[in-house]
Amino acid sequence: MVGVAMIAGFSFQGTETVGVAAGEAENSARTIPRAIRQTFWRILLFYVIAILIIGVLIPYTDPNLLRNDVTDVGVSPFALVFRHAGLAFAAGLMNAVVLTALLSAGTSSMYVSTRILYGLAVSGRAPRAFGKLTASGVPFNALLATTAIGALCFFSSLFGDKAVYLWLLNTSAMTGFFAWLGIAVSHYRFRRGLVHQGYDVSMLAYRSPFYPFGPIFTVVLCLVIVAGQNYQAFGDIPNRWQEIVATYIGVPALLAPWLGYRLVKKTRLIDYEDMPFELPKRPGG
Repeated sequence: MVGVAMIAGFSFQGTETVGVAAGEAENSARTIPRAIRQTFWRILLFYVIAILIIGVLIPYTDPNLLRNDVTDVGVSPFALVFRHAGLAFAAGLMNAVVLTALLSAGTSSMYVSTRILYGLAVSGRAPRAFGKLTASGVPFNALLATTAIGALCFFSSLFGDKAVYLWLLNTSAMTGFFAWLGIAVSHYRFRRGLVHQGYDVSMLAYRSPFYPFGPIFTVVLCLVIVAGQNYQAFGDIPNRWQEIVATYIGVPALLAPWLGYRLVKKTRLIDYEDMPFELPKRPGG
């Protein structure tokens, strides 16, 4: 079940894009809170409710859904719903929907990764070459680098055993959960820092609900999913070590540059009293 949570989480990754877009929004104090709320309702509608409807209408043993067994899906469940409804153009419609979704996910991921790499370069945490802009303000070098990394997915079609695909999937999903973990820790410490310095939290344009339970729960959940996605393999390490490496390859891929930077730059967590804020303080704070 934990391994399934990793794949499911991979499908949800990208919702944090709204935070990256905040830096370029014209009126972020108004548009970002609205975008966050819309993201929640869209996830509820297009993910949770859609899957609920499919689960109610189509049994997992449907012969049109399966080819050989539950690991060999023959027809998209969304297309199957339309087919049962008597809509002959369902396959073509769903292909168009899937293609549009892929293009949307690809462009948003390209935007986010490019902007993050550019921001790292500007702040001195990545090579300066990635911080150069074109005349129209596009970080072209950062765009080329992220495009080259993204192009690795085409290697998955060259190997029939899906080895490359699984490595890329596990690496991407794992680092995505680490990103959520980092966001949760940053949010928790941000709010703690505000209160510690006497700032009025009510002055924030957007206040995340369920604080502090929300970020704490997120940290625990991310750690459990990352650590337990394939824990059964550790019971037979000599015969399943390749499986373990393929599953947890994202852990060293993320920790190596992070720990390396901390060791080289000798960085540390910023103390609450040293956090810079630009908000009005409480009277007498």
